[in-house]
Amino acid sequence: MPLIDDVTFYSSAIKKHGITAKGVNWASKENQLLRFKMILDFLPKDLTDFTIVDAGCGFGDFYHYLLKKKRVPKKYIGIDSLTDMHSIASNATGQEIIHANICTQQLPTADYYICSGALNVLTPFESYQFIQNCYASSRVGFIFNALYGETESETYNYIKPSQLKDMLLTLNVTTKREAKDYIQNDITLGFYR
Repeated sequence: MPLIDDVTFYSSAIKKHGITAKGVNWASKENQLLRFKMILDFLPKDLTDFTIVDAGCGFGDFYHYLLKKKRVPKKYIGIDSLTDMHSIASNATGQEIIHANICTQQLPTADYYICSGALNVLTPFESYQFIQNCYASSRVGFIFNALYGETESETYNYIKPSQLKDMLLTLNVTTKREAKDYIQNDITLGFYR
């Protein structure tokens, strides 16, 4: 089970803030864009030959970020487990958006999987399942950002350094890239094959 009821968590945010960064529970639009920038920095400069799956795509904001930066991939696919997000992202992007549970369902194969923020409301076990499934479904790698550190929270999931070390070993990650200190308690990771 998630640390919190994610349906209520997101539907109440949408009701309060609408289709905005705060509507998907980002602290601010600036934080959301900074996390997107970190992920984009971990991807190749030219994306025209690559398929990208946005795991936990929310409203499809990362797709619009790619458009704005003129870094559109050959194919973009979004995946979200929440009906509201699936519907909004489908309408907002015009791209293929899949309604699925990323932790437990078979995912399409793609060159890159990315994720920004979706891990924050999962349990540590679910986070591992999510990361494992995305990494296994990627041909080149999985790039994601998450809360990081020894912080204990009843609402949010923080990936602990020891968990990260164990993940790298059990998933047989060939190459790891990381960035920290751009936002307090946040990390961007690239798990590459």
